[in-house]
Amino acid sequence: MVQVCLNGRRTPEDGTAVPMSPEDMARSAADAVAAGATEIHVHPKSPCGHDSLSPRVLAPTLRALRARVQVPIGVPTGAWAEPDPARRLDRVRSWTLLPDLASVDWHEPGAEDLARLLLERGVAVETGIRSGTGAAARFIASPLAPRVLRVLAEVTDPDPATAPNSARSLLTELGDRHGRPVLLHGEEGGAWPLVRLAGRLGLATRIGLEDTLYLPDGERAASNAELVTHAVRTHP
Repeated sequence: MVQVCLNGRRTPEDGTAVPMSPEDMARSAADAVAAGATEIHVHPKSPCGHDSLSPRVLAPTLRALRARVQVPIGVPTGAWAEPDPARRLDRVRSWTLLPDLASVDWHEPGAEDLARLLLERGVAVETGIRSGTGAAARFIASPLAPRVLRVLAEVTDPDPATAPNSARSLLTELGDRHGRPVLLHGEEGGAWPLVRLAGRLGLATRIGLEDTLYLPDGERAASNAELVTHAVRTHP
C-alpha cells in the first residue's frame, strides 16, 4: 500500500506543486491515485495557509477530495494545528463531515483521549510513533492499541545514509506485540531510502510533497503523482 501525503506543513514558499486549496488538493489527489496511490493523507489549510482542525476548513477539503477520488482519506490531528489538548478534542467533536481516518501522534499530550474520541465517532486511527520520542512503549501499553487501524512509524532522521538504521531501531522498539499493520516512512533525505526499506520488509509506505520535494535522482518533483509513480516502481 502506498499512501500519498499531499502537502503536510509545507507552505506556498515550497513551490506551486504543493496543493494548498481544496480544489488543488483534489486535483493532486486524483492524479496521485491514477499513478497508483491507494490512500490519501492531507493537511486541510485555512485561507491563509495554516493547518487547521476547524470543521469549516475540514469539510470543504473532504467534499472536494471525495468528488474526485474514491479511496480512504486521512487527516492529521497534531498539536501544531491546535496545541491545547482540550481544544483539540472540542475541534474533533465539532466536525460535521468526518474523514475516513485520522493520525494521532502518540507522543503528544492527550493522544489517548483523542484516539478514543475518534474511534467513538467512527473515525479509524492511524497511530503516529515518532522516532526518538519514547511513544512506542506508551502505545504498546495502551488499551487502545488493538483497536487502531495501523501504526505509522515516523522516522525523523533526514540522512539517507543513516535513516534505514534509524528505522530498524524504531521497528525493533515497536516489536510486534501491538499486532497492528505498520506503515513506514521517512522525511526529506530519508524518504526514498525508507520507501525502499518498506518494500523489502513488506510494509506499507507513503510518499508525497509532505515528505520530500525531490525524486530519487535528486531532481525536483513536479507533482505528487510523479513521486507516487516512482514509489510504486520501488514498492510493488
